[in-house]
Amino acid sequence: MATTVQQQNVSDYLSNQQKEGTKELANEWATLEELHNKKLWHQLTLRLMVLIKKPELQKGDHLIQLYNNFIQTFENKINPLSLVEIVAVVIEQFKDPKEAVAFLEKTEPKVKVNPDAQNLCKVLAGQIHLEKLKDLDATKKVIEEVEKTLDNADGVTAVHGRFYLLASQYYRIQGDHAQYYRTALRYLGCIDLDTLTEETKMQHAFFLGLAALLGEGVYNLGELLAHQVLQSLKNTENSWLVDLLYAFNSGDINKFEQMKIKWGVIADLAAQELFLRQKISLLCLMEMTFKRPSHDRQLTFEEIARETKLPINEIELLVMKALSQGLVKGAIDQVASTVNMTWVQPRVLDRTQIKSMVERLNEWCTHVGTMEKLLEEKANEILTL
Repeated sequence: MATTVQQQNVSDYLSNQQKEGTKELANEWATLEELHNKKLWHQLTLRLMVLIKKPELQKGDHLIQLYNNFIQTFENKINPLSLVEIVAVVIEQFKDPKEAVAFLEKTEPKVKVNPDAQNLCKVLAGQIHLEKLKDLDATKKVIEEVEKTLDNADGVTAVHGRFYLLASQYYRIQGDHAQYYRTALRYLGCIDLDTLTEETKMQHAFFLGLAALLGEGVYNLGELLAHQVLQSLKNTENSWLVDLLYAFNSGDINKFEQMKIKWGVIADLAAQELFLRQKISLLCLMEMTFKRPSHDRQLTFEEIARETKLPINEIELLVMKALSQGLVKGAIDQVASTVNMTWVQPRVLDRTQIKSMVERLNEWCTHVGTMEKLLEEKANEILTL
């Protein structure tokens, strides 16, 4: 009996929508009714995904009524992830953000069989907590919960992009530059960059550039420098930021000082000048180690002081910091005032650095060739020893 009443209510709702809407929408409603009667749930879901984006339904509470009077009656027949995608559009019509969160919390148990759908519910709620309710604690809780499950996911799911966008926005508000840098880069890696407006691309590029410079422990700038998003800053008033990133990546302290007229006007950078100088000094030391051939990686304190423009009495401290952060490996000879480097942290290289590596490989090949020739010439002497 209850099922009959429910079907009658659905039929009445769809009939009213056909009468009240435009001719185009009337056809859509008629198609939905036909698919519903035939219980073709997959095809019905696909039509709904199109319908909910129609401009005519974006006003008032049309989508909420659609959900309550129609979708709710067969929501258990819909693919869980598709259901949450529909809910994501519906909740935009709730005027009270807390009602939208409550709606998502009510949906979550219904889709628990699908971890991606459940995570998407959480992320959508986190977005409301962050943007509308300004509840950072609730947002942090969502990020921590979802991150645990995403780390175990195979490949990139439909949730990853939304999650990393939420996490990056949270970390930017918190002023955690390193975490923002990592999550924002991951977000851009999950989406098609062409779907973003030029203004949005420029915003991402600028914030990422600042985070790369100010992030504690962020020394691998090559990944950002190789990213297409930086192209959006070319020929803009912020194009200098790309040049500054290249200067840091190669440890070019002279260029860093020359560009102070540009970066010095950015309050966040100007306030962290000492930190920036320490960071580029460490990158300079890494670059010095990288450029040296593997058989000649003994650096004197004087050489390091000359390149980093630091007093010679601060060099040992600089090297110790690089060693403690795992940027390089080696040993300090205090008596001889030298450092014997054995390893430098791998990084994404730019074209100049790759060219340098090619030159060293060619040099190594020459040495191997010379040794091979020497062995051929001296083989008889060696064998008769």
